Amino acid sequence: QGQLVESGGGLVQAGGSLRLSCAASGRSVSTYYMGWFRQAPGKEREFVAVIRWDGGATYYADSVKGRFTISRDSAKITVYLQMNSLKPEDTAVYYCAARPPGGSIVDFRPNYWGQGTQVTVSS
Repeated sequence: QGQLVESGGGLVQAGGSLRLSCAASGRSVSTYYMGWFRQAPGKEREFVAVIRWDGGATYYADSVKGRFTISRDSAKITVYLQMNSLKPEDTAVYYCAARPPGGSIVDFRPNYWGQGTQVTVSS
């Protein structure tokens, strides 16, 4: 079973950058798909990005493609989301998520969730 702890959220001006981190613990988490979702006030939670356990494949939502980059460390237990060219519409609580290997990377349905970290982008 995995546990996920996010960090790195905060307040930034439009056009700025932030990097989120997600530390995973638990058995076999280094083999899990890991990714990020976000939920803005009054909206449903939406997919942002996912990375395969070996870092060899990634997949992004169209809304963040070219601006956000997902990566994971060599031990494969920390995942990062580098967010550049931030827009006010990126304001949301960002959740780290994970699931065991198997299936398509584009069908990322997490089993585990972090508590979330707030990202606020001012205009």
